[in-house]
Amino acid sequence: MAPEPSTDIKIMAKPLSDESQTVMMGFPGSGLVGSIALQYLVDQLEFPLIGTMTSKYFPPFAMMAKGLINVPVRIYEKTPLVAVVADIPVHPMICYEVANGIMDWLDPQRPKEVVALAGVVTNEPEKRVFGVATTEEALARISGLTQFLPVGSISGIASSLLTECKIRGIPGIGLLGETVNAPDPRAAAATLDVLNRLYSLELDMQPLIDQAEEIEATMHRLSEEVQSTEVSQKRENLPMYG
Repeated sequence: MAPEPSTDIKIMAKPLSDESQTVMMGFPGSGLVGSIALQYLVDQLEFPLIGTMTSKYFPPFAMMAKGLINVPVRIYEKTPLVAVVADIPVHPMICYEVANGIMDWLDPQRPKEVVALAGVVTNEPEKRVFGVATTEEALARISGLTQFLPVGSISGIASSLLTECKIRGIPGIGLLGETVNAPDPRAAAATLDVLNRLYSLELDMQPLIDQAEEIEATMHRLSEEVQSTEVSQKRENLPMYG
């Protein structure tokens, strides 16, 4: 496996199989929706790792588990699907460079479509999934599976990837899970449910829902502990008279 000839974005990966035509991408963002969803997908369906991506633009950060380093951006393939999963957020100032580097690598392999998963913060608790697309045909495919906003905008790496798809003539789909600014497996599960139906994945969502319930219980417990501490501090700071 040889790296792509770029000093800015280096992708070391096997060529994609001819049968792999749909490329899904998930980078950390609001609720970590994209990265949680795709990492769960590749774990549950046992996608083999086929490559990695590094860049001088990325922060000096690497996840580790049981002493082993994990490259922050990984590429998995299980035909007919490819998944690009990231542990690191992409700063807005470098979204163009990263998206362009990924699409420069993908473009010669002519994927059928690209699907970007991300989160969108709202003031509602419903965990809806909003859909966007770069072509009328792609929009029709997700009609009935997602909700459409009459007008609006998206930002971050998902927007840069979809813009590159539009420019290069590659159909692109964006799935935006309704979330909050905290790790949100429930929003990731709602987004994965759309992928489940779109590609007939037969992915078991219950472990992810269980994870969501555990995180929610932990956050609730932490919230109660913070409130209890604040009340205690207020009592300790009460003035004394006598």
